[in-house]
Amino acid sequence: MVTRSASDVDALTDAVLTASRLLMAISARSLASVEETITLPQFRLLVVLDSRGAMKLTGLADVLAVNPSTATRMVDRLIAADMVARQPNPTSRREVVIELTAAGQKVVRGVLRKRRTEISKIVARMPESKRRGLVNALVAFTEAGGEPPSDDYSWV
Repeated sequence: MVTRSASDVDALTDAVLTASRLLMAISARSLASVEETITLPQFRLLVVLDSRGAMKLTGLADVLAVNPSTATRMVDRLIAADMVARQPNPTSRREVVIELTAAGQKVVRGVLRKRRTEISKIVARMPESKRRGLVNALVAFTEAGGEPPSDDYSWV
């Protein structure tokens, strides 16, 4: 027999997976409308730098949950596109950090603006009585997943 809590977890997991399909579609459309040469994983790297500031490559790879070699290839491609730059670490000149360039910040802001617009339209179609519950559930979900809060974009 399935316990109530296991059943609730399964139902919530299914609902989150369904919502994630919608959010991924919105993400893909918003990214394609601004910059066709950047992949979703590369965009995620840009967002991490935008939200957390300059980082060492190993820290960036950890946050993205990729191998350092994968992060290096992503960074190399984004350097070639002038979206990120390698800079000496201000606290240790022997190390380098990866930071977002002005062009990278412009791409992040443009994509997130489009994404926010599309999500706002969907949320506006929801009954007002359901919106507060959604906010509370999503805040709890992102906190449980370790995603830092953001004032400007919660949907990355």
